[in-house]
Amino acid sequence: MRRFFIFNPWIIVAFIVFLPVLVSLRNPRGEPEPENTITQTTSSSSFSHTSFRSVILAANTFPFDFNQRIRDGSNLQYNFYRDSCPQAEDNVRSAVTDIYFDHRDLAPSLLRLFFHDCFIQGCDASLLLEDNGDRNGSYEKQAIPNQTLKGFDKVDLIKEEVEQACPGVVSCADILALAARDSVLLGGGPFYPVLTGRRDSLQSFFHEATDQIPRPDDNLMRTLHLFNLRGFNARETVSLLGGHNIGKIGCDFIQQRLYDFQGTGQPDPSIPLDFLSQMRLNCPDNSKNNFSSNGTFSSFTASKPMNVHHSNDKGMSYMQALSSAVPSGASFDTHYYQSLLRGRGLLFADQQLMAQEKTARLVSAYASDDGSTFRMDFARVMLKLSNLDVLTGNQGQVRLNCSRLVSS
Repeated sequence: MRRFFIFNPWIIVAFIVFLPVLVSLRNPRGEPEPENTITQTTSSSSFSHTSFRSVILAANTFPFDFNQRIRDGSNLQYNFYRDSCPQAEDNVRSAVTDIYFDHRDLAPSLLRLFFHDCFIQGCDASLLLEDNGDRNGSYEKQAIPNQTLKGFDKVDLIKEEVEQACPGVVSCADILALAARDSVLLGGGPFYPVLTGRRDSLQSFFHEATDQIPRPDDNLMRTLHLFNLRGFNARETVSLLGGHNIGKIGCDFIQQRLYDFQGTGQPDPSIPLDFLSQMRLNCPDNSKNNFSSNGTFSSFTASKPMNVHHSNDKGMSYMQALSSAVPSGASFDTHYYQSLLRGRGLLFADQQLMAQEKTARLVSAYASDDGSTFRMDFARVMLKLSNLDVLTGNQGQVRLNCSRLVSS
């Protein structure tokens, strides 16, 4: 019996669009392929208003079903608001773009805000709350690891824009996820699809944030353990930490390593002497402010998270950490990993990636090409992070104001 083949043009489109992605999903040397491979990136390091919009619009036409359960009951969709608020993602994108050109630190601020939210109980906007309802005690934003985060006011501005178009429809969790992605792209990072349909948490998690956000003085074992608890393997962890290559790390997160490493009263002996001098020039000793009355280093500094953009202007970026003799292109490239290879990690926890063969091999692999391997893996892990333990369906609520619960 003769069989007839029915031509479907979408098959050809899908093949053309995703073949380069599949080819580029190459491994860093010697590492197994990670589990999740759904991603699409763009490699351009800078965007105008027009090109940025065209990249997103092109991505939004992909004929693929991203509706799947990612982890622990999540059930997100691609373009979830296509019927209830079809302009939602355009509104977020437009607001982010307007803010970005006045505040170039938007990308690191929103990226770290998003990371801190997702890392504690999932991507549910619990970090944005200043309201615990009937629960007593402090809220998540007040936890020591979150006290230096920036960008809350920018999220509020974006939320206001969306609320004007579609009141009570788009969750703060989705707005933060979309805004983080759009700002990373504007900052020269890769594009990755963001699924939507998240709901906002009914509570915040002060104690969990205090205990479980990675710290700048963590050793490699603790860092890998904290990420592994959330389903990230070593390769994904090393890739995600590459987000440190944008923005500035405040001196408060560096000074203990420079002046009183592990309570010795001396600098970390692993820091190259020329780099130590450079770091001390950027971050002078202010131990009289950081030491408590009993002479021990303040727990406030020791407990701060390693993934922050400090509000203080003093600090260093990984662009500065590289020697002037080492070329570095776009801000979102391999200079973070090149710095670690040369022993010039700003944070102890970052430099610890060189302490084990497996993670050191990953660092070397990410540093060895033009940045395309890192960008591809970073896009992939950001997609995974954005789907972490989300609330969907009838869970949670959609807040009208991101810092306040909707009263029943």
